[in-house]
Amino acid sequence: MRGAKLGKTWQLHGMMLPGVALVLVFMYLPLPGIVLAFKDFIPSRGIFGSEWVGLETFEYMMYLPDSLQVFWNTLKIAFLKIVFNFPVPILVAVLLNEVRKAAFKRTVQTMIYLPHFLSWVILSGIFIDLFSQTGIVNQALGWFGAKPIFFMGDPGHFIRMLVATDVWKNFGYSTIIYLAAITGIDESLYESAVIDGANRFKQVLHITLPSLGPIILLVLTLSLGGILDAGFDQVFNMYNPLVWSTADIIDTYVYRLAIVDANYSLGTAIGLLKSVVGFILIVTSYLLARKYSDYTIF
Repeated sequence: MRGAKLGKTWQLHGMMLPGVALVLVFMYLPLPGIVLAFKDFIPSRGIFGSEWVGLETFEYMMYLPDSLQVFWNTLKIAFLKIVFNFPVPILVAVLLNEVRKAAFKRTVQTMIYLPHFLSWVILSGIFIDLFSQTGIVNQALGWFGAKPIFFMGDPGHFIRMLVATDVWKNFGYSTIIYLAAITGIDESLYESAVIDGANRFKQVLHITLPSLGPIILLVLTLSLGGILDAGFDQVFNMYNPLVWSTADIIDTYVYRLAIVDANYSLGTAIGLLKSVVGFILIVTSYLLARKYSDYTIF
């Protein structure tokens, strides 16, 4: 019976193979490399010839002033992204649901989805040009008599720009989740509200938003698992030494230590610590989602 079922769905299983291979090669095969965090790794001696130092690298990491700053920067940037990425897709989904012109609705949806599929390598080049001291944003400020703002060199302005550009890139894709949830709301609720004399604003306030409650809670809970993922691609392609004090995150710090400075043991130790904390957060968020939203994977 199972073989007959597999014979009907082998095409679907075949489509999964590239994704499974990608996960195995880039997620599971490198796992034995975490042993570098417990050794004083010297490339000429190799992994097995390098001296075993136990937790010494982790103790050294704790005394580095940059480590605490990097962890704080990661938490701050990730938290700000969650806070500002959270309400925008909900608002846009509710507004799009109220649009009655199908052609206009599809056009807006396509336009807001498109940035999600563009690489940060491309977008960072565009944003650096736009927000440079001679860019179009500072030129527009000059038309109103304002002084140019050093967006790419001022730590405060740079963080705001990181969050704003991340919201701009991803809110369209996140809107899909809420639009799908809105389409599942029972139409009889709106019909009853019309009979009771409720206008569109009251229907949104008392039917649409409360019906989105479970999915909003689920997305917010699951986002907790990514609190240590502040976005390597975006930060790495946009930051510079002038803003390292506030924009340097765990992933970029590990890249500089392990790849640029060739301190493989320290870079692996920091990356391993981030993975352990991230795993705990993901398990916690999953348990919370299962308890409050009845969301299960296994």
